This record gives sequence, structure tokens and C-alpha cells, in this order.
Amino acid sequence: MTELTRGDIVRIAAEQSAVDSSCHASDFFKAEHVVVPSRSDKAARKYIAQPFAFDLTSYGRNAVASVREDLVPVARAYLRGKQTQACFETPALHELDGMLAPFGLRTCYQAEYFLPDPAQMREHDCAYALRVLRKEDFAVLYLPQWSNALCAARRECDMLCVGAYDGAALIGLAGCSADCERMWQIGIDVLPQYRGRGVASALVSRLARETFARGKVPFYCAAWSNLPSKRTALRCGFLPAWVQLTAMPAQRRR
Repeated sequence: MTELTRGDIVRIAAEQSAVDSSCHASDFFKAEHVVVPSRSDKAARKYIAQPFAFDLTSYGRNAVASVREDLVPVARAYLRGKQTQACFETPALHELDGMLAPFGLRTCYQAEYFLPDPAQMREHDCAYALRVLRKEDFAVLYLPQWSNALCAARRECDMLCVGAYDGAALIGLAGCSADCERMWQIGIDVLPQYRGRGVASALVSRLARETFARGKVPFYCAAWSNLPSKRTALRCGFLPAWVQLTAMPAQRRR
């Protein structure tokens, strides 16, 4: 499927995260937490808003805080003495919200990201026909039921889809977005009445193969509480790679 190893793929992802977080890739693998001022970079992932006000990223060893200049002391105080896992969990997050409140910020987005392990990846079958769709094929599919696979706000980033069909009816769709130069993110939607039949695994595994064939690294994101989505990632040979927590203006959340 690809000549890249799991180590190669993690390195590529960490290098992209370094662009996103205004740090060095090696910072994610240090024993101690790291705090850096956030800067804008045209090579950052398309769907993140730079510069960050307050963002925490971890590849498992430490936490890297990429924050506004005036929040550097807040980040250092918050991270001081905490184990990495605790930085991303309650009750510590309640403490962080209290520290961010005077700045009009509140913790908002939490996500877990998955990267493929080529040694564990394999294609899955399902009972429905799969079809590779290019831009001209999925231009009419920007509909609410496919909002994870396709993003109407960033249509130019949507590069490729794989659809599952029950006869002529589209019942599942996986899409990949060119959110950065070397990595394409996979999103998946399956109509409710077709879930639990292996459609998601078939679509994601096929799209991952198609992504590798185009010289890009597929990656997968799931909310921490979305267990079905995580199970799909694991079945397709994607393993947990990094987690991210981002604070946003409190008024924006209302």
C-alpha cells in the first residue's frame, strides 16, 4: 500500500503539527512540557484558526502549548507539575477555564487524531458496491447527510471520495480533504439505516489506499466520545497518534 513505515508517518505528522503549533517537531517528544508563542503560517492545516489563543497538543509524552504572547505565563502555570494526561482531563480543565476566564476564553474543541500503521492496514469488504468519486462526481453531494465526508465551506480542499451504493442509492460516503501539503484528512458518513453493516470500514480502508496511491498520508480525527468512529479507525489500521485541545472566545460558544 505504501513504502512508508509507521515511524515515517508519525514523523510527517509531527512535522505538520510543529507548523501548526509554531514549534519544532522534536518538542512533541521531550520529557518536559513546552510553551511557545503561536504564530500564523500559510503551511498550517486549513481548518485551524491561527494564531491560536490557547492550544494544547500531545503525542503522548508531553504537552506543547501554543498560545498568545500574553497567555504564555498562564500556560506555564497550568502545565507546571501536571502529568500529560491530566492536562487534557477534568478536573484540571475546570482549573484551566478559570485561568482563561479573565481573557474571555474557554476550553472548546477536543479531538483525537489517528494515523495509519501500514503493517496493520487491510481493505474491508461490505455488501454494497464501492465507487471512487472525483471532484466532478461529488460536486452535487454537498448535503447535510454527507457533512463529515465533505465540507461546503472548504470545497477546494475536498480531493477524493469513495461512495457505497445500494443499487443506485448512495448510502455511505468517505471523503478526504487536503488540509495540508502532505496529509489528507478522512471523514465518513453512513446513512443511519445502513450502520453496523461494515460500510464505514469498507469506505475508510478503500479511501486510505487511494490516498496513499496519490502520495499523501491519510489521517483520521474523532471526538473523544465518538466510540463508533474510533472503532472504525482501529479496524482499518489507524492507531491513536496525537490529541489536541483548543480554547476559543467564550462568547463564540453561545
